[in-house]
Amino acid sequence: MNLALFSTDGILFLLRWLHIFFGIVWIGHLYYFNFVQGAFFAETDAATKSNAIQKLVPRALWWFRWGAMFTLITGLIILMGMGHQNPSTFVTARGILILTGGVLGILMWYNVWFVIWPAQKVVIQSALDVASGKPANPEAAGRGARATVASRTNVLFSIPMIFFMASSTHLPLYVNPDASLGALVAVLAILIGALEFNALKGKTGPMTTVKGVIHCGFGLTVVLYLVMEFLTK
Repeated sequence: MNLALFSTDGILFLLRWLHIFFGIVWIGHLYYFNFVQGAFFAETDAATKSNAIQKLVPRALWWFRWGAMFTLITGLIILMGMGHQNPSTFVTARGILILTGGVLGILMWYNVWFVIWPAQKVVIQSALDVASGKPANPEAAGRGARATVASRTNVLFSIPMIFFMASSTHLPLYVNPDASLGALVAVLAILIGALEFNALKGKTGPMTTVKGVIHCGFGLTVVLYLVMEFLTK
């Protein structure tokens, strides 16, 4: 008996299933940190906050960063499989949508592993030091603020990322086969690159509040979609 899951398409389906599963783990924790934990920490007392940083946050960050890692790994394998099946797929509407979402996802993964997690390790260790009677690390506050900017940027990116990933098979985007995609790549690179630079060096700005970052995320989705529509015709 031939099992559909053991075919090439079946294996790609399993990878997509795992990709979605790990993505839910990752983005679910991202939204927890930004929509729930941040507001709680702002209202609770210092002792409760310190206890949560020591015991709750490390556990949540473990699931958060490894969810991001395996989302990335399964996503890259899927892209390689798609390219192997049809090398020209990435200049089609589906390919452009997937790649746009993929780039956003890769930047989000980078922010998790190389900005948020290193900064949070400093914050957690500082809380542990204070609890054991040692002085707080003077760098902890600054590192925590940088992690917040990167985390808010990941929320910002997550909204168009989900839009483009879902639209790859459900949105009838028309791409003119004679159109040059150089302008599209350049504009997307400038827009997304500027926002990522702010994640590394800038401030939260209008993303300071939960409402603000959600509004910015939907606004960014509209802008990126319109850019794609106009520069693929």
